[in-house]
Amino acid sequence: MTEQTGIYVHIPFCKSKCSYCDFYSIPTSDERLMDEYLGALIKQIGDYSLGGAKYPADTVYIGGGTPSYFGGKRISVLLKEIRKRFSVSETAEITVEVNPESCSEKFFKILKKSGVNRVSVGVQSSDDKELSELSRVHDFAEAQKAVNDCRKYCTDNISVDLMFGLPGQTLESLERSLEDILSLEPKHISCYALTPYEGTPLYENRRFLPDDDLVADMYLYLVEKLNGRGFIQYEISNFAKKEYKSKHNSKYWELKPYIGLGAAAHSFFGNKRFSCVKNVEKYIEKIAANEPVIDVADEIADANRVGEYIMLRLRTADGINESDFYKRFDRDFIPYAGRLEKYVKSGHAVHEGENYRLTPKGFFISNTIIADVLD
Repeated sequence: MTEQTGIYVHIPFCKSKCSYCDFYSIPTSDERLMDEYLGALIKQIGDYSLGGAKYPADTVYIGGGTPSYFGGKRISVLLKEIRKRFSVSETAEITVEVNPESCSEKFFKILKKSGVNRVSVGVQSSDDKELSELSRVHDFAEAQKAVNDCRKYCTDNISVDLMFGLPGQTLESLERSLEDILSLEPKHISCYALTPYEGTPLYENRRFLPDDDLVADMYLYLVEKLNGRGFIQYEISNFAKKEYKSKHNSKYWELKPYIGLGAAAHSFFGNKRFSCVKNVEKYIEKIAANEPVIDVADEIADANRVGEYIMLRLRTADGINESDFYKRFDRDFIPYAGRLEKYVKSGHAVHEGENYRLTPKGFFISNTIIADVLD
């Protein structure tokens, strides 16, 4: 049986650019550009069904940027075209990212009619001052309305983003944000530590960010509190009620195939990683001229596959199973296990039977641990 594929569609448009954002996105109000981009996406989607092939898909994820700013009608057209060109299962998880300021009752009704059954809301904080520091253009009251409208008119399978380590944030203000977000009754919460990427406005003001010790305390607090409130941590940053983990994002961590559509979208398919050109205008031009839009394509060598597997699996709560590792790569896990044992002794990892996994304390320094294990 052909393995089920995930489909990711990148919508790069936003009302404005957040101070921390390192994703490819452009602030614009150009409706014509959005329509041209939609046309290019439809053509790229069609290219995947040339020759009559229909790849089976069980997840569709429309991310950005701000897909809700792109509009419900355009999203509806996209999903209709995806179903026409791919063999999307009837039980597929179909997710759309939204920001509170670009949502409405009408928007959610369109999503519902289009088959969307999961919505990810970019809330980030319940403190309006903290939201302003991030250059977010919504306040918490708008976030509350967006979540309530989504539940009423579309779906109750709602994920909420929460950021920590924000400028001026204290443990007490994070506690208030968490309680406020829990009051929204989401099924899934993604908790991200704010990272000052070079080239962003936030990077220039990083001296105002909490120190590493406080950020670590914030992370461990979130893990403890969410576990105590019925959320299962299944990945470094992701917590879900039972049976509500993100099926699409899990494909990334489990090295399952996914196809990326749109400017700057990444794919992992046929043991290759490839990405589309990272420029909206160039993407549209190349599609119109029937030119390839793939910017980077790499065949994944065995050594790199091993490294990717270890890196991704150590990000998950399940960790690495030695037998599974041997079956995948026909090699022993012993050299890597030797490196992990010192983190078991320090409390940053756990060894249970054939499984190695990181603890919450280990998750917080996972980049250091993974680099050491792979060295």
